[in-house]
Amino acid sequence: MDTHAPIPSVPGVPDSKVVPPPPYDPGPNAVWQPPAAYSSSPRRHPWEIPMLVLIVLLSLGGYAAVLALVAIGEISDYYLLVLALPLIIFFARGLLYAQLRVSGVQMTPTQFPDGYRMMVEAAARYGLHYVPDAYVVNGNGAINAFASGHGFRRYIVVYSDLFEVGGTARSPEALEFIIGHEVGHIAAGHTSYWRQLLTGTLMAVPILGTTLSRAQEYTADNYGYYTRPAGAPPAIGVLAAGKYMLTGIDFDQFADRATQEKGLFVTLVNLLATHPVLTWRAAALRDRTRSGSLFRRPRAAKRGVGSGNAVPIPTPPPPAELPAGSLPNGLQPSPKF
Repeated sequence: MDTHAPIPSVPGVPDSKVVPPPPYDPGPNAVWQPPAAYSSSPRRHPWEIPMLVLIVLLSLGGYAAVLALVAIGEISDYYLLVLALPLIIFFARGLLYAQLRVSGVQMTPTQFPDGYRMMVEAAARYGLHYVPDAYVVNGNGAINAFASGHGFRRYIVVYSDLFEVGGTARSPEALEFIIGHEVGHIAAGHTSYWRQLLTGTLMAVPILGTTLSRAQEYTADNYGYYTRPAGAPPAIGVLAAGKYMLTGIDFDQFADRATQEKGLFVTLVNLLATHPVLTWRAAALRDRTRSGSLFRRPRAAKRGVGSGNAVPIPTPPPPAELPAGSLPNGLQPSPKF
């Protein structure tokens, strides 16, 4: 019986072809592995705070330089508009929050109760003193979620299509990982007004701002993993292949490709991205003994051995590599670069 069909049935309707896996029996020779460093309590990515301090110092230096140049008449007085940034950011955050409050569906114990429960459990697990607000908005087919805040309020937004992922016939673990990831952004302070004010102007700068952003995403992944480790593979699956195909993704094969896909342009794609590229992110979620890679691709393929631990394995062949003569009409595999 195919228990992992790539296209499940209607969300929320049990599918007789999708059955739970058999219980895990470790056997008499099993050895208990203590949790790896990034499998226990959520930890920040080690680059997050240094990059944050650097960007804050550069931002303050930039503001001071603009004011000094205006004061001595070297540049136009229009540059004093930089002083309006605190007000601009305040109103932008307020408008976004108001828009969600009047157009989004708020998660409550009676509306999207499963998502609400996941959010409450994540907030309690992370030591928050309040339950963030949460809104579901029309995704129009897009897969996304984000966290933000206004004033003393913090909230998460989940696109509606993610609740199809969380349906009975698919993977509620993936939804729980994603909600844990977003609540993790709040718990780690990423949604703070002051952080946005002091970093916002440089966050869009390639390599500089994007490196901080990627470090924050790895940090939030640590929260998501702490919430639901089993949700990491299907969460990567839905981000890579969409809500219908997530169960058709071989997580290990996908993570192995982090060591196989290489070259200048692969490195540049990652450096310019606000989120770690998905193969690197999958490799980090599989190997919880170390933080995720920010600049260089993972060098060694590893496989999980329990409790977030991983061991190196011989580099597997590229997944599309086939034995000679196995393709019809004398076709050859794609050339290697």
